[in-house]
Amino acid sequence: QLQLVESGGGLVQPGGSLRLSCAASGFTLDYYVIGWFRQAPGKEREGVSCISKYDGRAIYADSVKDRFTVSRDNAKNTVYLQMNSLKPEDTAVYYCAADHQIFQNTCSFGLEYDYWGQGTQVTVSS
Repeated sequence: QLQLVESGGGLVQPGGSLRLSCAASGFTLDYYVIGWFRQAPGKEREGVSCISKYDGRAIYADSVKDRFTVSRDNAKNTVYLQMNSLKPEDTAVYYCAADHQIFQNTCSFGLEYDYWGQGTQVTVSS
């Protein structure tokens, strides 16, 4: 079964940190661009970060730039999202998504991602 599984969410105080993981099973992430998205209650889903296949190039939403860092370990078939200096407005369900690209290596929040994880809840509150 092909799936992405997020983990690492939880409750954290403002200013704290969390590291989310996105692990793939049933397929290798080597040929996939990986995006991170989030959706807060009553809001539309928004792109948070995206990392290219093999050269580590990444893009970030302005709201998380300089606070979040995306990375990938293809040997472990896992992508990570390190979130520092968390704010209450970061509270949301976070999803990872994988877009299969054979010849391209394009990061964008607007891609038609092939696989999505089930999401992990991040709550930032004192």
